[in-house]
Amino acid sequence: MRCRTVAVLSLLGVGVASCSEPPPVPWLHEGERALAWTAKVVALGPRPPGSEAHRKQQALIAAALRETRCLVEEVAFTGQTPLGPIAMKNIIAKCRGNSDRIVVISGHYDTLHQPDIEFVGANDGGSSTGFLLALAEILSERRLRDNVWLAFFDGEEAIVRWQGRDHTYGSRRQAAQWSVDGTAERIEALINVDMIGDADLRLVYEEQSTPWLRELIWSTGMQLGYEDIFADRRPAFIDDDHVPFLAVGIPAVNLIDFNYGLGNRYWHTEDDTIDKLSEKSFAAVLHVVLETLNKLSRRP
Repeated sequence: MRCRTVAVLSLLGVGVASCSEPPPVPWLHEGERALAWTAKVVALGPRPPGSEAHRKQQALIAAALRETRCLVEEVAFTGQTPLGPIAMKNIIAKCRGNSDRIVVISGHYDTLHQPDIEFVGANDGGSSTGFLLALAEILSERRLRDNVWLAFFDGEEAIVRWQGRDHTYGSRRQAAQWSVDGTAERIEALINVDMIGDADLRLVYEEQSTPWLRELIWSTGMQLGYEDIFADRRPAFIDDDHVPFLAVGIPAVNLIDFNYGLGNRYWHTEDDTIDKLSEKSFAAVLHVVLETLNKLSRRP
């Protein structure tokens, strides 16, 4: 509990201290759930594609999603990597709405292969996984106008080095499939989340993102009172899982904090651990994304 000093009208004109509870944080319980899910996958250890921990995480995600009311689809494929073929899998939870339109919320669940360190990827890979699992629980209890698909992408991280096609295996696979089977024509927007659990959350105004969708989210964040998270509008270009969908004509935006620790020093290091994350950051992004879904549903 915090105390604040208030002026009281009296003959002496003396200020007195009045104690009051801080205002409640919207969606804090759901933020705590997202953090708890993140901790559960982080406890599996490093989770690069092809590892036993990666397979355990796939099973965990699929089992958790089947506890919701969303239809679960597992898209198995083989990533052709510089180290040879690696089995990968996208996992998609399809939460039904009342229209034919689709909004996709996506994130990756794999972690970068770091052979020399214990890289558990709490923020980079873990936070997007925990966020999507918590969002699945929320959406299974409500019905929006549009269908909402939660896409857990595999193979976002490079197997050897981020160059050429050695990255974004899962999102490239899914964008190609949806552009061929007609799904892309029904997708109104894709919102990708990555590294959104940082306790000191500051989202990047990612320049490749679709301008109208990025502005919708940023204005929503400001309206809801998250000025610190959405204050920075300096343009920055970050390749991520949203780019393959832009390439096939789907409006897409990337929500990412790329200042994780001073000078981004926790990124891809053994310091990317669960203690660097906060339930309040998860709650804020959940709040903004859910309100954005409501606004998208009102678009003609």
